[in-house]
Amino acid sequence: MKKWEELPEALRTEEVRPYYEALKKHRAGLALKRVFDVFVSAVMLLVLSPVFLVLAIAIKLDSPGPVFYRQVRVTRYGKEFRIFKFRSMVSDADKKGSLVTVGGDSRITRVGKLIRKCRLDEISQLINVLDGTMTFVGTRPEVPKYVAAYTPEMMATLLLPAGITSEASIRYKDEDRLLEGAEDVDKVYTEEVLPGKMRYNLDAVKRFSFFGDIATMFRTVFAVLGKDYN
Repeated sequence: MKKWEELPEALRTEEVRPYYEALKKHRAGLALKRVFDVFVSAVMLLVLSPVFLVLAIAIKLDSPGPVFYRQVRVTRYGKEFRIFKFRSMVSDADKKGSLVTVGGDSRITRVGKLIRKCRLDEISQLINVLDGTMTFVGTRPEVPKYVAAYTPEMMATLLLPAGITSEASIRYKDEDRLLEGAEDVDKVYTEEVLPGKMRYNLDAVKRFSFFGDIATMFRTVFAVLGKDYN
């Protein structure tokens, strides 16, 4: 972790301070978390390489465009990066609708529907975990537009790298259905969905533990397999 005085100005606030102090008590756990990220992501990338190849071929055969979706997201300390996701929507989908996906979104391709259902579009983020821009468990990375809507307290989630999964991801696994039918998707997301997710994210930062992260990973697997935690 950076020293308090080295943090970006947007994070050096009284609202963020309690979360920073809580994380300072877990320096060993945070170091172990990074070692775990590097080792497990490297092994999984090697083991899943045949799956990556099959997905890449299926995506290219299904619709024109790149294999990966490389949208700009925000991670630790407000740093911007490009996320790796297997493309599940038509090319240039960002220019044809909202930055979030809703149920029955017409931009989703045929292969995209399948890989999104199984969360296979997310496995390419193992690359981001290996390079350090993401971690296995942490607040899902938002686009800069939505980060700009964060309250001062929500900024505390940027003390840690963005994650592939989290308790909020488990609770809001059907987020697209919540937004289905909304007249103003962006407004509903920033005013209703995002605050709800952030309650779980902020609690996870304040109560961080390495083994708690491992438990969240197992809960994610069960959620993908159909278990309902709500």
